[in-house]
Amino acid sequence: MLIIGIGGGTGCGKTTVVNQIVNELPEDEVGVISQDSYYKDTSHLSYEERTKINFDHPRAIDFDLLKEHLKQLKDGEPVHQPVYSFVKHNRTKDTIITHPRKVMIVEGILIMSHPEIREMFDIKIFVHADSDERLIRRIKRDITERGRDIEEVLSRYQTTLKPMHEQFIEPMKEYADIIIPNNKYNTVAVDIVRTIINERIS
Repeated sequence: MLIIGIGGGTGCGKTTVVNQIVNELPEDEVGVISQDSYYKDTSHLSYEERTKINFDHPRAIDFDLLKEHLKQLKDGEPVHQPVYSFVKHNRTKDTIITHPRKVMIVEGILIMSHPEIREMFDIKIFVHADSDERLIRRIKRDITERGRDIEEVLSRYQTTLKPMHEQFIEPMKEYADIIIPNNKYNTVAVDIVRTIINERIS
């Protein structure tokens, strides 16, 4: 199994890069695991308490469960990937059965910040985008998809997103095998990744 880690800041375009890679590969040979599914269970907290959590800090991620699931997949066992609700700031009762594939893509802003997880990746990709561009994308997404208002989005950006990006995400570039600048559609970098994948799985 080839495990690919795709990191980068919020709104950098990781999902676009993941889709570009996935769309060119046979459906039964590639699977995707999102870091967003592995936010820690916060059922013991009230909604108000949950809204105060810094979700952009590595502490918010259940890396132990993610590591366990990656090991199980590598051993050929399916896993029950949690489902997370951004509206409720908590996991739902649902899970998604994820089967082992020749290629597993793990994507998320903090996936490279954890040394043990990082070492499990055969290829580490960092998607880079201009900070203004990332903020604009984040505002649009949080308002339309996650029910936030503009004040909340900007406040969170200034108090947690930006400082966490500078502390935990941007420094991860040094571990990347490939850095994809995603301010515009970057076919060359994605083609290189796809070529590497095809060589490994053929």
